Amino acid sequence: MVPITLTVNGTRHQIEVEPRWLLADVLREQLGLTGTHLGCEQGVCGACTVLLDGRPARSCLTFAVTVDGSDIVTVEGLAIDEQLSPIQEAFRTDHALQCGFCTPGFLITAAHFLQQNPNPSREEIRVALSGNLCRCTGYQYIVNAVERAANGMRAEESNP
Repeated sequence: MVPITLTVNGTRHQIEVEPRWLLADVLREQLGLTGTHLGCEQGVCGACTVLLDGRPARSCLTFAVTVDGSDIVTVEGLAIDEQLSPIQEAFRTDHALQCGFCTPGFLITAAHFLQQNPNPSREEIRVALSGNLCRCTGYQYIVNAVERAANGMRAEESNP
């Protein structure tokens, strides 16, 4: 076992992990953050996406020992004071999910994307989300939700 320290969703955790354990497994099994989903376990589907030191990362491909000292945000960390974040609210409003399995990865990816590009075109949204797969929808509602979140976030900034 190897001791590591992680800050996950603003809470510092000192835990011991086996060198072979993946970050996704540590988040789910040791920290109880089951919003991070394991889909393909090959880094293709994006369901396991988390923010690792502010950048999207596939937690199914990341060994936990390699992120000692890192700051991680999971889908559970997107909510603000137990209220849905703008992107979460937009996904709810626009019915941008079906079974919900892929949703955490889309939410994390979209949240990061909107931080980088607060006024995206629909094509830019599609490109930003292209690394995430959904087997239930045609992606239209997901793109609509990201566009709604971007518009809402800009409106909030102009009317504090």
